[in-house]
Amino acid sequence: MASKRGRLDQFIARRLQVSKKAVRQLLIDNKVSVDGKYAKSPDLLIDEFSHIVCNDVVLQQYEKQYYMLNKPDGVVSATVDDKHPTAVSLLVGVELDMLHIAGRLDLHSTGLLLITNDAKWSAALMAPDNKVDKHYIVTLANPIDERYIDAFANGMYFEYEDITTLPATLTMLSSHQARVSLCEGKYHQIKRMFGRFRNPVVGLHRESIGKIVLDNTLLPGEFRLLTEAEIDCVIQ
Repeated sequence: MASKRGRLDQFIARRLQVSKKAVRQLLIDNKVSVDGKYAKSPDLLIDEFSHIVCNDVVLQQYEKQYYMLNKPDGVVSATVDDKHPTAVSLLVGVELDMLHIAGRLDLHSTGLLLITNDAKWSAALMAPDNKVDKHYIVTLANPIDERYIDAFANGMYFEYEDITTLPATLTMLSSHQARVSLCEGKYHQIKRMFGRFRNPVVGLHRESIGKIVLDNTLLPGEFRLLTEAEIDCVIQ
């Protein structure tokens, strides 16, 4: 989801259904303020979070929102779905307008989901060039061994897309469970990598994205606002 930037005069003309000439007069008469300051330039660039007031009437006042959700099994990472409950629908009491998910999880995967209305922030978080590590606890149907560690570290070639995955770190936690860390998110990547060993993934739980770690006090389905430190740790 891209950030919505545009000219101030176009926004006011569209919102008030007046001509751009009329908008210019409003600006001359100090009738328009943007983020608490009188606006003079009709081509001033604004975005969806610019606080815009005209003739003491608020035309736009969206606030940036950032949430972490402990996604339960059976919830789809979407804003709307006809068959399953959505992650966004679990944010009870929250204004849902413009919210989107930064880094989706499969239907039966669980753990950390980040939900925001700040497109610039989420784009930075998910940008491949930023190489933000994501950490998962993976439970397998069959035992794992040392071969998996080297295979994940060396990357795997997927012929269908003609790509080789970036090196990933696999740490064995038990005979059937591992922690996997990677900085990309190809389609069903973790399941497909274990699939090379014909070892089905029976559980996938995301612990963290970059420096943002799932709050261990959140039960499945619960959410909270991100702290300022968590928001600021994303490079924009």
